Amino acid sequence: MKVVRTRAELRAALAAARRPVGLVPTMGWLHAGHLSLVERARAESATVVVSIFVNPRQFGQAADFTKYPRNEARDLAMCEAAGVDLVFAPTVDEVYPPGFDTVVSVGAVAGPLEGAARPGHFDGVATVVAILFALVGAERAYFGLKDYQQVRVIRRMALDLALPTEVVALETVRDPDGLAMSSRNARLSAAGRAAAPVLRRALLAGGSHVRAGGRDAHAVREAMLAVLATEPLADVDYVSVADPETLEELATITNGALLSLAVGIEGVRLIDNERVSPR
Repeated sequence: MKVVRTRAELRAALAAARRPVGLVPTMGWLHAGHLSLVERARAESATVVVSIFVNPRQFGQAADFTKYPRNEARDLAMCEAAGVDLVFAPTVDEVYPPGFDTVVSVGAVAGPLEGAARPGHFDGVATVVAILFALVGAERAYFGLKDYQQVRVIRRMALDLALPTEVVALETVRDPDGLAMSSRNARLSAAGRAAAPVLRRALLAGGSHVRAGGRDAHAVREAMLAVLATEPLADVDYVSVADPETLEELATITNGALLSLAVGIEGVRLIDNERVSPR
């Protein structure tokens, strides 16, 4: 496995790389969810590239960026064990050189949910992913559906900008108690970790309501909120029942819905989602 840190080193390493190339963009502190993306990329690609870059432009608060967990040596060891060929681990100045003055801003699909809760977040995501797509030139890039809206934003960006990299989305990987794997989970205390599966229980309650015949989206939101209210550590940012394509909030569920939520536990912001269809 080779580790490169500059754009020039990356281009040189990729010049002789066997095709197709699969890219797994990450912010490090890897877990089984990331490794599932690497496994899929390994199965479909002659060369697997992982990027490790904590992107400051997608954090609304400097403190959140500073607290984001980091351990490069651990991440590199996990990449090597998973069969990664090339790791791109640049500095901020390498990704955003002095004078950098471009923002990739996606429209309607980036507006609600995380876009409303974290203004500017998806500008940061779309900008860095566009840079990575341009630098790596991968045939495919792999993302997890825990960040459902992010996947929608990146697909829209790649389509609109005619970027040839195919966006491959994989299902959320969960711990046995249902908590979606996330690098942020490492910041939870034992008590916070014990409380965090309430997100999954809330989604399951909402999904059960829909599958039992419930069509009133407000009632589904209330079912989710009722579960969250049982956990004293849960600080609810939002619960949503939205159209899976447009992400606009629904009043009535007809063909399906995306249930999603953002909840703070001990100041750590966790998100999750579930796609449901009426019977």
